Amino acid sequence: MNDRDGADTLVVSATRAEAGHVPPGTRLLITGIGKVRAATVLTRELAAAQSGAAPPVSEVINIGTAGALHDHHSGLFVPSTVIEHDISSEALRAMGYDIVDTHSFDGDGSVLATGDTFIADPAVRAELSRRADLVDMEGAAIAHVCATFNVELTLVKVVSDGADEQAMDWPSLIDAAALDLGRWLAAR
Repeated sequence: MNDRDGADTLVVSATRAEAGHVPPGTRLLITGIGKVRAATVLTRELAAAQSGAAPPVSEVINIGTAGALHDHHSGLFVPSTVIEHDISSEALRAMGYDIVDTHSFDGDGSVLATGDTFIADPAVRAELSRRADLVDMEGAAIAHVCATFNVELTLVKVVSDGADEQAMDWPSLIDAAALDLGRWLAAR
């Protein structure tokens, strides 16, 4: 990676397959799939960095695949907004709880929806497409942890499927997406 000196940058991926083409020497953290695993593993790493038990982290780059919620979306995205789509935010706010379910960053203007549900149902896709461009299973959790630790975050997602029936082919589509992610990191 060519950013600054890259020393304090941590690349975070849910799976080793999605990180399959990360440039050698990159500091990489594999969290596992889903919001809980992503939040737990990243919190542990950032807490260790904050305490001096691990190297410092000033920037996190979350790489991974995403489902496209619109047919015209393909390729690589650097979302500007991430929303948590599977929490009852409105109901909880109505009860007086301050729920943070949206985070914004510098990016390309796209919106990423995060939830623990693997989206492969056209009806669910249509509903989500009214609020977002892409869908994943970790981005909002990673954004929440980075905000808590005051660490800069960049989300980088490559469309692997259409968040419909073809999503079930996700395992066979990861390597092509990982290659695009690796190229993006190398050019940074």
